[in-house]
Amino acid sequence: MLRTIIIDDEKNAREAIAKIAKLHCDNISIIAFADDVKSGIIEIKKHNPDLVLLDIKMPDGSGFDLLKKIDDVNFFTIFITAFNEYAVKAFKFSAIDYLLKPIDSDEFKLAIKKVEKFKQQQNTKMKLDIFLENIDNISKEVKKIVLKTSDSIHVINVNEILRCESEGNYTNFHLTNKTSIMVSKNLKEYYDMLKDYQFFRPHQSHIININFIKRYHKPDGGSLIMQDDSQVPVSTRKKDELMKIFESI
Repeated sequence: MLRTIIIDDEKNAREAIAKIAKLHCDNISIIAFADDVKSGIIEIKKHNPDLVLLDIKMPDGSGFDLLKKIDDVNFFTIFITAFNEYAVKAFKFSAIDYLLKPIDSDEFKLAIKKVEKFKQQQNTKMKLDIFLENIDNISKEVKKIVLKTSDSIHVINVNEILRCESEGNYTNFHLTNKTSIMVSKNLKEYYDMLKDYQFFRPHQSHIININFIKRYHKPDGGSLIMQDDSQVPVSTRKKDELMKIFESI
């Protein structure tokens, strides 16, 4: 059972979240409510919850401010937000869940299932630290990404990723230090995260960091030679897009 606190400055929102939880998630127990940062901190310290459903904008600060004021974050956080696209990118890079208002019950159930799945596996404090660092930099660039393997959690700078390669339902990250990390998520999910940070998908099975292109080899349909001397194929339909990238460099 996930002992849960709902923190939102709107009474109607708190009641709506609690109703969805009651109707759709029998593994949640709502133990407290709060309507701002100050009361939220008090309830968290008093009840030591497993999960906090946290609004971002509140009268006396933000949900981010609340988390920064708690020394030992040993609970999961799902943000309830209508925040901008840059914050959403930070959520994704840090692998912290978020729900956009108005809340969809199916998305809510999926988020709770994800919390249950990783309850015993995730280093919550480390992931929160990376998330808050990314949020502090949303006016610049999101710089880090969390990659989870079966036995480790890796915190990687985006500019250390040379290329990514699809291997079935897995993605193999090839890094500039000549190591690789295999992650059990598909390539498309990572491309959606990385595409705004000078990454290009020249082929359905590959993502490359354009900063590490060594040369473009034209014969036989074309391929990119990367800094590590790997050869990445370029699909016919991606050639024009690649040429535009070269023109812009």
